[in-house]
Amino acid sequence: MRSIKQIDAGLLNVGYAEDGPADGPAVILLHGWPYDIHSFVDVAPLLASAGYRVIVPYVRGYGATRFLASDTVRNGQQSAVALDTIALMDALKIHSAIIAGFDWGARTANIVAALWPERCKALVSVSGYLIGSQAAGKLPLPPKAELQWWYQYYLATERGRAGYEKYTHDFAKLIWQLASPKWSFDDATFNRSAVAFHNPDHVAIVVHNYRWRLGLAEGEQEYDDVEKRLAQFPVIGVPAITLEGDANGAPHPEPNSYAKMFAGKYAHRTIEGGIGHNLPQEAPNAFAKAVLEVGNAS
Repeated sequence: MRSIKQIDAGLLNVGYAEDGPADGPAVILLHGWPYDIHSFVDVAPLLASAGYRVIVPYVRGYGATRFLASDTVRNGQQSAVALDTIALMDALKIHSAIIAGFDWGARTANIVAALWPERCKALVSVSGYLIGSQAAGKLPLPPKAELQWWYQYYLATERGRAGYEKYTHDFAKLIWQLASPKWSFDDATFNRSAVAFHNPDHVAIVVHNYRWRLGLAEGEQEYDDVEKRLAQFPVIGVPAITLEGDANGAPHPEPNSYAKMFAGKYAHRTIEGGIGHNLPQEAPNAFAKAVLEVGNAS
């Protein structure tokens, strides 16, 4: 990625990479956990060469992004993370953009597209519709499905918090291996991203995110109205393409379970070739192609 820029946006000073012409149509690329902006290291130049202004921010708790105030709650709930993207767009004077992401980033992209469609021209979402609610998070799953979420239950304990803090590097690397079992990434590739986990708020944000989902951590009252809207599982009306790797080892819904949540022009693509959870980095051409295609439909 090119040199990191910084801008005050909402509660944060956001670190972000930018590529492409400053006057081009905007694309915002959003990473998840435990990844960073380098998930898009090969996607960004492809989009920039097509004339797009590409913005790739570090999510709160990652990389160069910092909270502006020491007393701000280190909140990882979905609405807070999503509103960071709206604040960044406002700071960059971007009214509307194509928003594309995976994992936490896909959830944020879903939320912006569903609740503020005027800010999202089109959507690319790995693993489809990921908007959740605390009520849904409390429902038990079949045993094999629960097993896939082992890390969520581990982080729900104080031992898990301490373990993630002590072994962040090894923990994240294990998640990469489990989530993308056929991706033979090398140490240099992982270590380049792992630097982002040195952020002083990283552990707090990750732990709060997963505890909030289970109803084990409180959210903030200022986000209650947004969460109530999200708990209704709003349909997404903007043009959208969902993607899934054929070897995604992370928990993910089946495409036929969420197709009905996309009411606009919509297509799903399964990317073959042993592609796992970190789809933009494992299959950058396919991801960039989806962004360009959905952009043409908007």
